[in-house]
Amino acid sequence: MKKHFLFLVLLTLTVACRSSYQLKSIERTRIVVDARYDAQPDEEAALFLAPYKHQVDSVMGPKVGRSAKYMTAQRPEGTLSNLLADILMWAAKDYQETPDFGVYNMGGVRADLPKGDVTYGDVLDVAPFENKIAFTTLSGETVMELFSQIASTGGEGLSKGVKLVITKDYKLKSATLNGEPIDPKRDYRITTIDYLLGGTDKMTAFKKGTNVNSPQEKLNNTRFIIMNYFREFQQQGLEVDAQIEGRITVE
Repeated sequence: MKKHFLFLVLLTLTVACRSSYQLKSIERTRIVVDARYDAQPDEEAALFLAPYKHQVDSVMGPKVGRSAKYMTAQRPEGTLSNLLADILMWAAKDYQETPDFGVYNMGGVRADLPKGDVTYGDVLDVAPFENKIAFTTLSGETVMELFSQIASTGGEGLSKGVKLVITKDYKLKSATLNGEPIDPKRDYRITTIDYLLGGTDKMTAFKKGTNVNSPQEKLNNTRFIIMNYFREFQQQGLEVDAQIEGRITVE
């Protein structure tokens, strides 16, 4: 009797779990979580979070420097994406490297940078991943492949001195470095992040890199390098700034 009862229970659960629903479509959108949600705070939730907020603020709150303006990473060129590529170039001296140019992928930039005081938390929002600075060598021919791939994405972060002209259908029209065309017969040293060395984010040319220098210690994480940059400016009483300079233009 018990066996029959158990069988009936299992059969009932199986039938009950069946559904006639079918997936028709999937849609997604970003939900921006910002100060608008502070307009009507939930007192009970605020009370529950209070002890955790104090601990998080103690870590995320310290100021590392100041930004002269609100900066964004956008295609074909953005102030923040320009800045991050320039910061990689700035940091190269600490690795006994003298790269020709820097590349910072747009996918690795996950927040805008506020105007005014910049905190540890702000930098962590911009660079939340465990990406670390890296260096590699590409032939001039491969550099042109890389620039073509960057054109196909609509633009990535490029350091000062690089100028790409791309078409409206994302084809590379021309490329120069410090006013000179890329020499297919010479080698170029590039600073970027280790994540891109495997040819990710559609920049497969990086897979051809040689003489790779990719230090993996935690202190080489881009977020710490960005903070060091801001701290150096802060020590000099300066704000960090970046401009749109025509590094990537669309014709």
